[in-house]
Amino acid sequence: MANRLHRFPRRALAVGLLIVAAGLPAGPTVTSSTETIRPTVLRMLQLNLCNSGRAGCYTGRSVAVASDVIRAEAPDLVTLNEICDDDVPALRRVFETVHPGRSVVAAFQAAGDRPSGADTRCRNGQPYGIGLLAHVRTPDTPRVVYSGIHPTQDLADPEERAWLCVDVDGALLACTTHLANTSYRVALAQCGHLLDTILPTIRGGTGSGPAVLGGDLNLRADADADADPDVRSCAPPGLSRVDDGALQHIVATTGITLCCRRSVTMRGATDHPGLLATVVIDGSRPGRPPT
Repeated sequence: MANRLHRFPRRALAVGLLIVAAGLPAGPTVTSSTETIRPTVLRMLQLNLCNSGRAGCYTGRSVAVASDVIRAEAPDLVTLNEICDDDVPALRRVFETVHPGRSVVAAFQAAGDRPSGADTRCRNGQPYGIGLLAHVRTPDTPRVVYSGIHPTQDLADPEERAWLCVDVDGALLACTTHLANTSYRVALAQCGHLLDTILPTIRGGTGSGPAVLGGDLNLRADADADADPDVRSCAPPGLSRVDDGALQHIVATTGITLCCRRSVTMRGATDHPGLLATVVIDGSRPGRPPT
């Protein structure tokens, strides 16, 4: 798999044994000679915390409010944008309290910094980027994290936007990204490459299940076609999508149904609401592993 993905540009793919996961399917029931697995239902929460300390939307309160939201909503999968490296373990500890007895895992990917060739940094000096939180029933099962930097960037912006995906036991590819906010055209190119190239390549090479992406895509679903690009123009046929009415979206491939979208107040701690949705994974997909 590493060889197949080596063609992505510099830093386009870092593969590690850090994993993440979202709840695995309920136990199978057998009818005659055919095994039927019930669909897996997950609650997915997308958050943009504006916690770099450098942006005008920074309040210093967003991690505390995100902790309250996680306690109240008990999501199974959390995608995080505009965070500092240390925010992931802080939110992981909260996530563990709402999923007692479950193994909780986390992943982080820093955004690049073009001038230095290193990571973009928060004001406190920590790497700045995106993350994932989830829980898993089978902690000993090998899992892999895929992450990298989008090949298309706005050269006027020193921040190089990143993407992050986790293969969850071959049953789900969970992903997040934070696309360019300085150029709609660049954001559209990043979105298209992620959905058309990166996700299919990972899924094809690993045999993983359907994919779900949560993130601040900095693209609207109601854009004027003669002005700003519409997020729907970067989504291949067969994908489903929900949004917060603005720039945050959850996108899923075939094999997943999205429903019950709801915005969650962040009480002014960041400039985006939380986006909560129900993710229903089709239990009949061939090769889907039982618990």
